[in-house]
Amino acid sequence: MKETSRTDVLQTPKNWPHAIAAYTQPRVLQVLALGFASGLPLLLTYSTLSAWLATNGVRRAAIGTFALVGIPYSFKFLWSPLIDRVPPPLPLGRRRGWGITIQILLIGAVLALGSCNPRHNLPLMAALAVLVAFLSASQDIVIDAWRVESLSSDEQAPGAAMIQSGYRIGMLASGAGGLFLAAYAGWFAAYATMAALLALGLLVFWFGPEPEVPARVSRTGESGWSAIRHAFSTAVIGPFRDFTQRPLWPVILIAIFGYKMGEAMAGVMSTPLYISLGFTLPEIATASKVFGFFSIVTGALIGGVVTTRYGIRRSLILCGVLQSIGNLFFVLQAVGGHRIGYLALCVTAENLTGAMAGTALITWLSKLCSPAFTATQFALLSSLASLSRTVVASSGGVLSEKIGWAKFFLLTSLVGLPAILLILWVGPRNDFRKADSPGDGAGGESEGAIPASEL
Repeated sequence: MKETSRTDVLQTPKNWPHAIAAYTQPRVLQVLALGFASGLPLLLTYSTLSAWLATNGVRRAAIGTFALVGIPYSFKFLWSPLIDRVPPPLPLGRRRGWGITIQILLIGAVLALGSCNPRHNLPLMAALAVLVAFLSASQDIVIDAWRVESLSSDEQAPGAAMIQSGYRIGMLASGAGGLFLAAYAGWFAAYATMAALLALGLLVFWFGPEPEVPARVSRTGESGWSAIRHAFSTAVIGPFRDFTQRPLWPVILIAIFGYKMGEAMAGVMSTPLYISLGFTLPEIATASKVFGFFSIVTGALIGGVVTTRYGIRRSLILCGVLQSIGNLFFVLQAVGGHRIGYLALCVTAENLTGAMAGTALITWLSKLCSPAFTATQFALLSSLASLSRTVVASSGGVLSEKIGWAKFFLLTSLVGLPAILLILWVGPRNDFRKADSPGDGAGGESEGAIPASEL
């Protein structure tokens, strides 16, 4: 029987019922649960923790310093090669073993953090918060690798949508849910409840399948420095060397970096815009929490359907254009002034289109990963995609002061277009297939990156 390659699968058009039905697949639903576990710890070391410290009289300078505990999220690619190559402590498979190990440690760390007293154990709380962030970032590495390797080609886009949706639901649980629990039952009860909810991801890894990936050939007979050099080359240099074998790989990296740059610039300055127009904090919070949350989840799911229906390349272009149009609603807000209806429309449009583009981008990054280096390559590519938020978006304040709100947000709607043009240019000129990589990935066959013409 002829093997069906990933390329063949992607070249088959998918109708709308097929695209929507992908969300009912068991593994796609498992990704939703893992996304929930991924998003849950974030606010436990960020806004929820800040609220806990503030209510206990901790100085604002100390609270601001606690923001540094999130550094592991930005540098998780540094230890991702270890998760790719080092056998896990629990012999349950490469992904399941590491996933269960890390989540057990994470549950314990969250419980320990929740048992602290900010008035007496502030240094210990800081250390535990860093540990929670480190384990949470490590968990993200495993979850992303499990998702990419476990899902078939048809399920990658719905999986990207589910990971975003689950992540947002997890943030809502640990953010608003954590504050609600703390108000009525105390901070330890809030953190203990969040630790218990993390068991949802633990159950997925325990009962879920171990992804089938090609067995890597290990070299024997080496010892000492020779073995160390080989291990370093395989774990650290290998992912980079593998990626740079692709034609036009620098152009691909530039497109990834710039794809959500405009959204990042607009997002950083959205709240300052609302405040300058006279909106109160409760008005902004209500619009962000209610309209923002539901539009993000809806946009992520729509993005998954669109990407499954039309393929990655066309969806990246379509969703990228819609994302740019979404930023134009900030121009409407800046010109229209203090109008609640405009605020709701602006928040909805920006989050809806941004989430659609996010699903298409995550699917693309997933397809670019080779199975031998899934954890490392996805960590690197996703870090590159989010780098624009830090490097470029920080200039938003200066730009908006110089050119005004309307022109600034008009500029943000144009910033992402060069990345879309690069995707258009790369597509018909590039072929990511490797001669020895015809497999589907989820079926245990060898898999390289997919043809750019199918993106």
